[in-house]
Amino acid sequence: MAHYTGTYLGELRTKLTHIKSGTDVITDAPTDNHGKGEAFSPTDLTSASLGSCMATIMGIFSNKHGISLPKFHYETEKIMSANPRRIDTIKISFTFESNNLSDDEKMKLERAALTCPVALSLHPDIKQEVTFSF
Repeated sequence: MAHYTGTYLGELRTKLTHIKSGTDVITDAPTDNHGKGEAFSPTDLTSASLGSCMATIMGIFSNKHGISLPKFHYETEKIMSANPRRIDTIKISFTFESNNLSDDEKMKLERAALTCPVALSLHPDIKQEVTFSF
């Protein structure tokens, strides 16, 4: 059974629908690849998914192990290679609000993030440069 559907809308734009929730996501080709750049590109979603997966896994890990996970935000940068056109590097920078995490807890959260399912699913040629600022 399908979990998502996709529709090509024309002009290098697609609409993805998450069947269970009915949530839609629009994608658009980037301006450097014939598109309008008015929405996430498919490769943007790949990069954003890595950050989201890492954040989610740190949340699951902290809940499971009784760690008080502070609020944090992250920035993601995607670097493309030209020939062949593909994702070369994904850079993610996590910044945590002030907290009382021990060095051991920090290390475990970092390890959990770096072994999230998306990180482990990406091709090994895609460099993942991840920093944590506690």
